[in-house]
Amino acid sequence: MKNGLPCPGSCAYLRVSMAAPLVQIQPSPHAAEPSRKPSWLKVKAPGGPNYVALKHMMRDLKLHTVCEEAHCPNVGECWEHGTATFMILGDVCTRRCGFCNVQTGKPTWHDPLEPLRVANQVKRMGLRHAVITSVDRDDLPDYGAGAFVGVIRSIRRMAPGCKVEVLTPDFRGQEMPLAKVIAERPDVFNHNVETVPRLYPIARRGSDFLRSARVLRMAKEMGGDEVVTKSGLMVGLGEEFDEMVEAFSILRDHGVQVLTVGQYLRPTEKHLPVDRYWHPDEFAALEKAAYELGFGSVASGPLVRSSYHADEQLPAAASAS
Repeated sequence: MKNGLPCPGSCAYLRVSMAAPLVQIQPSPHAAEPSRKPSWLKVKAPGGPNYVALKHMMRDLKLHTVCEEAHCPNVGECWEHGTATFMILGDVCTRRCGFCNVQTGKPTWHDPLEPLRVANQVKRMGLRHAVITSVDRDDLPDYGAGAFVGVIRSIRRMAPGCKVEVLTPDFRGQEMPLAKVIAERPDVFNHNVETVPRLYPIARRGSDFLRSARVLRMAKEMGGDEVVTKSGLMVGLGEEFDEMVEAFSILRDHGVQVLTVGQYLRPTEKHLPVDRYWHPDEFAALEKAAYELGFGSVASGPLVRSSYHADEQLPAAASAS
């Protein structure tokens, strides 16, 4: 940001004047970005024995994980510790977010036994905290809510000692699909807003920041003290520090208790470029600002992802109602 205007090449909207309409800047997918990742983003490539075993186990059971689909930098660490985030409803998404590496298209996945297979894997891994997420399924009448219900119920039966966190789509803002999921009382309801409102037309086409915030508020109202609400954002798409804090404030106003903030990493040259890599000190400043707004648990760091150390966030969340 220079003289109040986005830097050239940033993913942004430029207000030409106070009275003029917004002019969209469409960044080229091949736009220049920082040539080299900083040292704090370098992680060891996955390949330990537990990682390899789990990878084979996932394939044998025909299960998808967001760890692989989203090229998560923590996949080696998490899988070596025997934890994973399961992605249900297939690996084809009905929306096309500019930052996401999940395939977009017309989904065909339908497996009534998927909830049982996921729950069986949770039991075999001995998980204490399982995270269940999905692609967007705008093609389904309930937007996929029924599949979340099935997985929660199956885990409760087969691994009753395991906490269940759901990371859901926005269900198009519809109350009934959301109510079906919350009625099962997941321990954590997570829906990521991903970025600041200004960048939604570029980064999250088909979604709306305030609609997502309302989904989180409704989840808290429906679940009360039995359900912890959580959301997450990325940096590196062209947002400013003050915009991030304002987004945090909106989430707190909508009852969100747990917050995660991490660095956006460009999956391929077809995706939105990285505007810049935020320094760890800036993540620390974001964390401080979030705690001052009243969040019960905040994880903010370059390699933080929504499900990273998710089991550690739950105990502190109760302090934020």
